[in-house]
Amino acid sequence: MIPFNVPPRTGREEEYVAQAINSGKICGNGRFTKECTEWLESKTGCRRVLMTTSCTHALEMAAILADIKPGDEVIMPSYTFVSTANAFVMRGAVPVFVDIRPDTMNIDEQLIEDAVTPKTKAIVPVHYAGVGCEMDVILDIARRHDLIVAEDDAQGLMASYKGKPLGTFGAVGCVSFHETKNYSMGEGGALLINDESLIERAEIVWEKGTNRSRFLRGQIDKYTWVDCGSSYLPSELCAAYLIPQLEDADKINEARLACWRMYYDILTPLSEKGFIELPFVPKHCTHNAHMFYIKTKDIEERTALIAHLKEHDVMSVFHYVPLHSAEVGRRVGRFNGEDRYTTHESERLLRLPMYYGLKTEHIDEVCRIIADFYSR
Repeated sequence: MIPFNVPPRTGREEEYVAQAINSGKICGNGRFTKECTEWLESKTGCRRVLMTTSCTHALEMAAILADIKPGDEVIMPSYTFVSTANAFVMRGAVPVFVDIRPDTMNIDEQLIEDAVTPKTKAIVPVHYAGVGCEMDVILDIARRHDLIVAEDDAQGLMASYKGKPLGTFGAVGCVSFHETKNYSMGEGGALLINDESLIERAEIVWEKGTNRSRFLRGQIDKYTWVDCGSSYLPSELCAAYLIPQLEDADKINEARLACWRMYYDILTPLSEKGFIELPFVPKHCTHNAHMFYIKTKDIEERTALIAHLKEHDVMSVFHYVPLHSAEVGRRVGRFNGEDRYTTHESERLLRLPMYYGLKTEHIDEVCRIIADFYSR
C-alpha cells in the first residue's frame, strides 16, 4: 500500500518530547514553545508569533482581532476548508464566497472588489497548495476600502509571493501544523501577527482574555480578565514534537520539492496528450510542494481513477467540496457572482500521495498506474 500521507518525522521527536516531560513543564509556553516561536519569527520576519492548538484557532483569533460583529461580511473563496468560514461565522459574520482562478485554485483577485459592500469587514485569501494568491491586488483593494486582510496560510509555510513569505502580507496570517501538513505537531498552528498594533490584544485573547503576558514580563503586579479570549496555547509536548522538523525545515522542503518535480516530469506526457492537467505555479511564486494534484476530465473520470489507483494499493483523494454548496454555507453565506470555476474545477481535482520520505520508486509506481488507466 502506498499511503496518501505519512506525518513527517525526523527521528528526534521522541527525544525532545522526553525532554519536555522531564522538564516538569508540559502545559505550554516553555522552552520548546519559545523555540518554535523564535524560529517562525526569524523565518517569516513577522512582528510576533503566537503558537496555537490549531490553524482553526488561529483563524478564530484573527476574527476576534478583526473585531468581527454580527452582520459583517467577510470575502473568501468557497473552495477551502470549513475552518476558513467557521471562524468568522462564529462571530456572526456572513461569508461572501468568490469564484476561484482555474489555474492556481486560489480566489480570483479580479472578482473581489465586486463583492465589497458597506458591510464588508475583511478579506481572507487562502493560499491553496502553498501557491500564493495575488497579494498585491488584494492588498490594494483592502487599502482602498479600509478592509482587514487575514491570510489563511494553512498550507503555505516556506512558500513565498514575490520573495516575501506567505502569511506576512495581511494584518495576520494563520498557519497549520496538522498531521497532513509539511511540518506537524499532530494538531497545532500559529498566528503570525504583522500589524504591530494587534500584538497586545492578541496576547490577551491568546491568554484566555487575561493580561497574563504583561504580568509575566513584569509590566503589571497582577493579571486579570480584560477581554474575550480562550485557551489557544498548545501543550509543550506538541511544541517539542514540532521543533525538530522546523530545525530540518529546509531539508524537508527540498525533499518534498524533489518529489513534486518528479511527479510533474513523469506525468507531463499525459498532460501534453490532453488526458490530465498539471498544477500551475506563477513565476513570481515559490511553492512548498504541499501537495501534488492532477485534474481529470470530469468527476466521473476522477472517481474511476481513484478506484483504479485503490485497486493497485495507491491511496489518492479529492479535496474540498465547495462551501457554498454545503447545508450551512447555503444558510449563512452567499456566493457573489457566477460559480464559473469553483464547482467544476473542484470536481476534477485529484491529490496524489505526497509526504516527507516518499520513495522515488513509489512515485514511479503511482505514475505508471495512472498511465495504465489512460492507456485504456
